[in-house]
Amino acid sequence: MRLLLLHYNIVMSKRDLKKYVSELTKPQLEEQIVALYDKFSNVKTYYNFVFNPNETNLIKDAKLKISNEYFPVRGKRPKMRRSVAQKFIKHFISLGVDSFIIADVMLFTIEIAQTLSSEREIKQEAFFKSMLVSFQQAVSYLIEQGILTDFKSRVVAIKEESINQNWSTKYEFNAIIERFDY
Repeated sequence: MRLLLLHYNIVMSKRDLKKYVSELTKPQLEEQIVALYDKFSNVKTYYNFVFNPNETNLIKDAKLKISNEYFPVRGKRPKMRRSVAQKFIKHFISLGVDSFIIADVMLFTIEIAQTLSSEREIKQEAFFKSMLVSFQQAVSYLIEQGILTDFKSRVVAIKEESINQNWSTKYEFNAIIERFDY
């Protein structure tokens, strides 16, 4: 217990950090930022994005890699890993990418999975459950960001496709849509 308390005493509060930073000279502050940039890849990624926010290439790359999960370029079997898309989405959120772009990637992930499902029979129940979770998360994100109306047609189309393809989770997809007025 004492070790845990010691740990909390060592952690710097945001107020303490602001005080520390305000006491640094400009060259000292610049030196610290450069050191952080060199030492931590997350800081480097963040600053690279801030100074060159080429969202178009980020999205293109993400969609290509997500598509490759369902339609591999090399004749392999599709891996259908939802986690690949989730990593991109989480990364985009941490970078502060525009919410419309994040929403587009979220819905694209489900749409590409539905395209695969329309072309070949998928027997793994986990696939349908993971797409349902992705759909729930996407709709929640759209509502939180206040952009549901902008994506409503795609959301409804995804729900309709789950019914057309007779997914085992089609009733749950429908229930999510029924929660909001359209």
